[in-house]
Amino acid sequence: MRIGGWGRRLHAVALTPVAAAVVLALQTPAVAAPSESDVPVSPAGVDISHPQCEAELPDERAFTVVGVNGGVATKANPCLADQLAWAWESNGSVREQPPAQLYVNTANPGQVRGLVTTWPSAGVTPYGRCDGENSPACSWRYGYERARDSVTDYFVPAAREAEVSSLASSYTWWLDVETSNTWQNGSDDARARNRAAIEGMAAYLDSRGADVGVYSTGRQWAQIVGSVPDDSSLAGLPSWLAGSTSLAEAVAACELPPLVPEGRVTLTQYVPDDLDRNHSCG
Repeated sequence: MRIGGWGRRLHAVALTPVAAAVVLALQTPAVAAPSESDVPVSPAGVDISHPQCEAELPDERAFTVVGVNGGVATKANPCLADQLAWAWESNGSVREQPPAQLYVNTANPGQVRGLVTTWPSAGVTPYGRCDGENSPACSWRYGYERARDSVTDYFVPAAREAEVSSLASSYTWWLDVETSNTWQNGSDDARARNRAAIEGMAAYLDSRGADVGVYSTGRQWAQIVGSVPDDSSLAGLPSWLAGSTSLAEAVAACELPPLVPEGRVTLTQYVPDDLDRNHSCG
């Protein structure tokens, strides 16, 4: 906070009645006009992505989470540069939340890998070697490569264009896990492969020195990932919980179980109108 002002020293001199009135006015406390610091600062954050490319956005927000992708993990947000620059103008009034954060779409199309061109055919992973099959190893590799592309092909060029730091480690990255994307289904093995894909994404971001968290609702997470074992690399990551429609619900959601073991709910999303808002559980 910056406090400005100047002091005046009045010398003891003989004053005319008019001058005395002026001095009295100077010495009498005045009601200050409202200043910028008197305006309530919103503690709410917002999250935006490609659907908000042409939208009117609020002037007041504590922090902003920007989507790197254009709805799917293999596509870029076309207005990422502009939205990154706008995010850095957030007021930063919530100390535990960085003013500009990012999220990436996640997926695992292993069950329909013949229909996509991005399924990996090779690579060494914590689950062994990927050979192009629908396996935990190739699922992990798929996630790793999608995170790599999101950083190197989508984020870095936009960050440079927006004249903000192009270092992935300068941001918190959230992994957006939703049923609207392509996932394997039908068995515990399918959910384990989905988890491997998310672990691969987290591993790449971790290799870039980024802070990583996971975003979902409890219901969608259970449907896509299921339970996460304690020895998973996802254990301990912070959770950003969606699903609330009001600030009161978002505050209460801070007490819900995190998405992963040993984690903590640090953000909750609520959607009271056309724009997503976020409450920090700090």
